[in-house]
Amino acid sequence: MAVGCVIVITSGKGGTGKTSLTGGLGTALALQGHKVLCIDGDVGLRNLDITLGMTDAALMDFSDVIAGRCPLGRAVAPHPSVSGLYLLTAPLTLPEDFPGEAGFRDLLAQARQAYEYVLVDSPAGLGAGFRLAVCDADRAIVVAVSDPSSLRDAQRVVSQLPNLETIHLVVNRVRPRLLRRQGATIDDAMDTAGLPLLGLVPEDAKVVLAASSGRPLAQMSQRGAAKAYENIARRLTGQQVPLMRIR
Repeated sequence: MAVGCVIVITSGKGGTGKTSLTGGLGTALALQGHKVLCIDGDVGLRNLDITLGMTDAALMDFSDVIAGRCPLGRAVAPHPSVSGLYLLTAPLTLPEDFPGEAGFRDLLAQARQAYEYVLVDSPAGLGAGFRLAVCDADRAIVVAVSDPSSLRDAQRVVSQLPNLETIHLVVNRVRPRLLRRQGATIDDAMDTAGLPLLGLVPEDAKVVLAASSGRPLAQMSQRGAAKAYENIARRLTGQQVPLMRIR
């Protein structure tokens, strides 16, 4: 198997729906036949298991793998109903002897050998957790909503990313009426963030409903945000998919 691709999913601020996108995209890639590992990089908060419908499924975390207490294959938790989808959660706290970026790079090197796609859910902000999550990524997806402060934060994130193959923008929780009231367009968002657009995700109440029910969104809906995640996954794998029209 070819070496896998590590994609960090990040944003300059909280509340952009970054974790929902990570879970939705990981599920979509797995449903399309790819072997996918989702790594929760948000030490302490670690909500990716909820989005994936895998609450409390993981007993080990990435610090256990890095410390050598557990091999990667045993630390990851397979999804109970989506074949090819796996989760590696974050620790509640980092141990005092945590080796930092060097240890995380070793972890990602192992993951590249076992999975086609490795999605790293970065914590909000630009602190130590962000630097850890982005340290050895191949590509980045910067997630923003359409308000000016979020797009400005997205621009700041780009300036802090290492030299990556590709950096794309996903505009999440799109509300066309709000855009019209702001007198803004998606082109404006792309210009402000300074990034090419990978996809649009509409505001969709089913995202929250799916998480609260403990099921992946793709098992509840094939429209709205679920369809957007599917389209983004197809673009990531090189397929030509037109942007969905959001009314």
